[in-house]
Amino acid sequence: MTKRQSNDNNPQAPETTPDRVRLAAALADGRQSEAALAIHRGVGRLLRAHGLAHLSEMSLANGRRADVVALSTSGDIWIVEIKSSVLDFRSDQKWPEYRDYCDQYLFAVAPDFPATLIPDDAGLIVADRYGGEIIRPGPSHRLQPARRRAMLLAFARSAALRLACAADPEVEAQGQID
Repeated sequence: MTKRQSNDNNPQAPETTPDRVRLAAALADGRQSEAALAIHRGVGRLLRAHGLAHLSEMSLANGRRADVVALSTSGDIWIVEIKSSVLDFRSDQKWPEYRDYCDQYLFAVAPDFPATLIPDDAGLIVADRYGGEIIRPGPSHRLQPARRRAMLLAFARSAALRLACAADPEVEAQGQID
């Protein structure tokens, strides 16, 4: 069945193939609130507008999972931690452990989040489902070359395996993705 056939022969209809549905389900894995998903979408749009590629829920070498890891064309690595509420922000004290894995660390929050809660030593993005804005860039702290290489390899491998999984469900069944 071709893509057009799967959409009732309507070339204007959005693609709803099983692969696309599976990919959408993987992005909304049930761990994220609707507010977090909306912020995430806006963050993604903002990052792409700035020329950064990004991955969601990327595992780090310290066992943590970053909400969003972004890669610039020059190789800079950003980590964006999404906070959907004040309670979410206050209950998470592990965010300092992400700094060793990026050149710039930022929080992303909804427009109604009290920005004064965000520490000065982190950047701030305000986002909703339609887009986002960098209110305050994160302080730059350059990664060591060995850590940068490890992060770039992890980013590339994770992206490649996720793409393979979208094309072939056996990849996920074999437990090959992070």
